[in-house]
Amino acid sequence: MAKARILVVEDEKDILDLIEMNLEREGYKVKCVENGEDCIKAAREKLPDLIILDLMLPGMDGLDVCRIIKNDSKTRHIPVIMLTAKGEESDVITGLEMGADDYMTKPFSPKVLIARVKAVLRKVSMASGDEGVIRKKDLIIDQGRREVICKGKKIDLTFTEFELLYLFSRRPGWVFTRNQIVQAVKGDGYPVTERAVDVQIVGLRKKLGESGELIETIRGVGYRFKD
Repeated sequence: MAKARILVVEDEKDILDLIEMNLEREGYKVKCVENGEDCIKAAREKLPDLIILDLMLPGMDGLDVCRIIKNDSKTRHIPVIMLTAKGEESDVITGLEMGADDYMTKPFSPKVLIARVKAVLRKVSMASGDEGVIRKKDLIIDQGRREVICKGKKIDLTFTEFELLYLFSRRPGWVFTRNQIVQAVKGDGYPVTERAVDVQIVGLRKKLGESGELIETIRGVGYRFKD
């Protein structure tokens, strides 16, 4: 099976070389660029299977790059792992809101980065092979096509938003704790805060409109999809 193509965006040469070396050692096809403009151009010219994107870039920063990629119909499906030297919760939440699918703070272990890359690619692969369709009132969730239709209109969701909705809808009435949500969507050990989970839910409900009421908040516990 051919290994995935990965686009790495990092302006610090030593970090860029480290990431490239470890990815190539795993057999991935790697393209490296050092700024946001080149990232957007490279992503559109030859769609990568994954983008590793530094937050602090010269000129256009990583958040703006992520926003542009996720708002482009040609590239929005590409998962993004964000690298940041900032550890503040607000930066993590902003990155997730822009559509990033995972994040790591510097300094990081190359082994952990490789594990995250494999986990994100595995999620995408599993999603593309599942043809399940869930219908609830005016809402249609098509896992095989990764499409959500609400009242006949297609709703554009980020990778993580779709994973959350599909997770809830597969088990209506089941209460998921925030920790269970993180483990199911991101994998064990994902260092995200409860606040970041809440922000994702708020964004998902807003996009779903009236159907967002199907996702109920269970105070002090987590969330569930109406039975």
